[in-house]
Amino acid sequence: MTNNANMTYIVTVSCPNRPGIVADISHGLAELGANITEAQQFDETESKQFFMRIVFEILNGATDRSVLENEFNRLARKFSMSWSLTTTNVRPKVLILVSRFDHCLVDLLYRWRIGELAIDPVGIISNHPRETYQHLDFGSIPFHYLPITRATKPEQEARIIQIMEESDAELVVLARYMQILSNDLSRRLSGRCINIHHSFLPGFKGARPYHQAFARGVKLIGATAHYVTSDLDEGPIIEQDVERISHADTPDDLVRKGRDIERRVLARAVRYHIERRAIMNGHKTIVFTS
Repeated sequence: MTNNANMTYIVTVSCPNRPGIVADISHGLAELGANITEAQQFDETESKQFFMRIVFEILNGATDRSVLENEFNRLARKFSMSWSLTTTNVRPKVLILVSRFDHCLVDLLYRWRIGELAIDPVGIISNHPRETYQHLDFGSIPFHYLPITRATKPEQEARIIQIMEESDAELVVLARYMQILSNDLSRRLSGRCINIHHSFLPGFKGARPYHQAFARGVKLIGATAHYVTSDLDEGPIIEQDVERISHADTPDDLVRKGRDIERRVLARAVRYHIERRAIMNGHKTIVFTS
């Protein structure tokens, strides 16, 4: 036994759908003295997969984590189940990558400082020097200036991996990091890297997307947060949002409104990930919103 008094856990599971999954999970947790405080489930008919997110408490340190893990290993064998078990008292360590535009970075740090995002920022990486952000207070968060060219890209990405490993970062957030990750790095970060895209995908690709949108007379602009894959801007989507545009809006208006959307979409996506609400399902995600 350990002294994990009143520990709160989050477990997420996915497996082929069949009768008895919820009953077995609930019964197993009850037998171990768990009190379920939140439960959400989804049966996807297309893939015939079952997904579930459960929040439960173990009171007075009655059950050790290893006992819980043994129980879910048993369920995994029975149901061909993938599962993940985390505690809510440990803040996920997050590495933030940013380029010249810092609005998403500023927003994430603000939400972290006021306690809205339960993360532990362990580093900020940029391909622009620290002077670019001289108006920002990073406090004790380490800042890493990693300039990049086509010739130095492998070395720069190797340094990113080194920083991740040294800081024990479990999530990488591309907060308007305007560099394309290599296929190798994208695969390495599968399910652990979130990008914010400056349009409601599919959208206008390339430079000056809001000016392209203006030229086409769009009536909605948006932003998309997704997990990074080797397929550029085609990873599993976590969150999206849009805003109405009128003929009176200028390109600068679109940029201003677009930045607002990007900030809130990325923040929601990060929260869904750290609260284990987003579960990857092939090219899609299952998101149990609160």
